[in-house]
Amino acid sequence: MNTALVMTAPAGKMVILGRVLSGLVVAFLAFDGAIKLVPLDVVTETLAVLGYPADVGLARLLGVLTLLCALLYAIPRTSVLGAILLTGYLGGAMATHLRADSPLFTHLLFGFYLGVIAWAGLWLRDRRVRALIPFKNRAGLRRISR
Repeated sequence: MNTALVMTAPAGKMVILGRVLSGLVVAFLAFDGAIKLVPLDVVTETLAVLGYPADVGLARLLGVLTLLCALLYAIPRTSVLGAILLTGYLGGAMATHLRADSPLFTHLLFGFYLGVIAWAGLWLRDRRVRALIPFKNRAGLRRISR
């Protein structure tokens, strides 16, 4: 008799929830990147408040980086790379807000919130990430006999 441990297939609701969370992250990043490409006055004013030059070129560069991270995250084949790059980008945003003494829960930790939502969405929709970051104990496995 051959026995093996097999992970149960992901529930459809879990994958749908992951896609919804990931979609929200991509929508936010697309909006954020687009307003930096234009760039709106609020973008250059905010750069100045945060201690960066109010330069249109810098705003556009940040917009391109944001959209690139969002695109890589949205494509299933490159979603893990996109999430890693997005984590670095959001970490930089958090460091900027820390340096500028921004409010903790609304500004400084927003990058953390967005990163958690992005990784949660990816974990729910991608079994490779679930295998890499296993939150389930062995109870999530079932024994089958052949």
